[in-house]
Amino acid sequence: MSVRTAALSLLARTAAILLGCLGAPPAMADQGITASEVRFAQIAAVTGPTASLGTGMRDGIEAAFAEANRNGGVHGRMLRLDTRDDGYDPARSVPVLRDVLREDAHIALIGATGTPTMAAMHPLTSAAGLPVIGPFTGAAFLRDAELGNVFNLRASYAAEAEEWAKFLVDTRGMKRIAILYQDDSFGRAGQSGLIAALQRRGLTPVAEGTYMRNTVAVKAALIDIRRSKPEAVALVAVAGPITEFVLSAQSLEFTPSYISISFGAEEIAAELGSDGAGMVMSQIVPSPHDPAMPVAAVFRTALAAQDPALQPGFINFEGYLTGRLAIAALQAAGPALTRERYLEALRGLREVDIDGLTLNFSPTDNQGLDKVFLTEIDPDGAIVPMAGG
Repeated sequence: MSVRTAALSLLARTAAILLGCLGAPPAMADQGITASEVRFAQIAAVTGPTASLGTGMRDGIEAAFAEANRNGGVHGRMLRLDTRDDGYDPARSVPVLRDVLREDAHIALIGATGTPTMAAMHPLTSAAGLPVIGPFTGAAFLRDAELGNVFNLRASYAAEAEEWAKFLVDTRGMKRIAILYQDDSFGRAGQSGLIAALQRRGLTPVAEGTYMRNTVAVKAALIDIRRSKPEAVALVAVAGPITEFVLSAQSLEFTPSYISISFGAEEIAAELGSDGAGMVMSQIVPSPHDPAMPVAAVFRTALAAQDPALQPGFINFEGYLTGRLAIAALQAAGPALTRERYLEALRGLREVDIDGLTLNFSPTDNQGLDKVFLTEIDPDGAIVPMAGG
């Protein structure tokens, strides 16, 4: 038995013990499937400082589902999404997931938001055989195809970090790079990815600073990073701490280059405005306004039909693509739908064409998109693609 297989076996046994504590599911549970509809669950932050992430994913998924429903659903079934709030707090995620598993009234978990929350939930989802579709995280632990129940849309944090290093070091010739990261599994995933990318180029970060999740307490990190005189600061953080760091740095006349991870670009740009000019932000989906991408126009139409007040952005575009991925698997599963057949359909996906955007899966690859797109904030505070990004 390999080390990885042994570790997965231990994880499954541990999760089974946890799952056994949930009690028996309701006798009338249908796992979200009836003759007329199929239901998905989302567990994400829809309140608190990262609410824009959960609501953005929700809005995009609902736009995809409503689009399908207007065309008769999938094999005659209407698609429904039930969103439950965890406030981006793993201590809340697990009880909410336990409720979902007890009810046994959803075919899959879709659009869950965050690395620390998914780290807490994924032993239970694995033990239950619950499909997990398009979690909003690039964490490496979810990119092991042997898990068998996780199907990612987005590129990994390691891939984003590699693009940062290519841009900062290979293109711009910088050597003094610092990093601010959230002190949890999300932040450490991005930190380790950047350290590895820099090491491949014979470099190490000149400084590292941290802050606690669901806070904007970045002052101590700012002082430490400023002291190291970096040319650039990589930001593995959510919107609030990023804007606090940048604006506080400017008040101290500390103006390095910035590059940030794909976590709330629109909110960052809205908060910083022209003060964010020049900040580079990696994205894991194309621009929702890209004229060369037919799916972008289809998405904008679907979003406007869902709610004319919603503005197209990278997060709700990711949610929409995640919804389309779930729909593709429903179509492949056929009309005699069960959770087991749905899981097998997800595992059987290879090339998924979403109006010109192709997702690629294989038995050894559970991640559909690999490309990372670089954008920047322009002098007017708008997010624009970088040339060649």
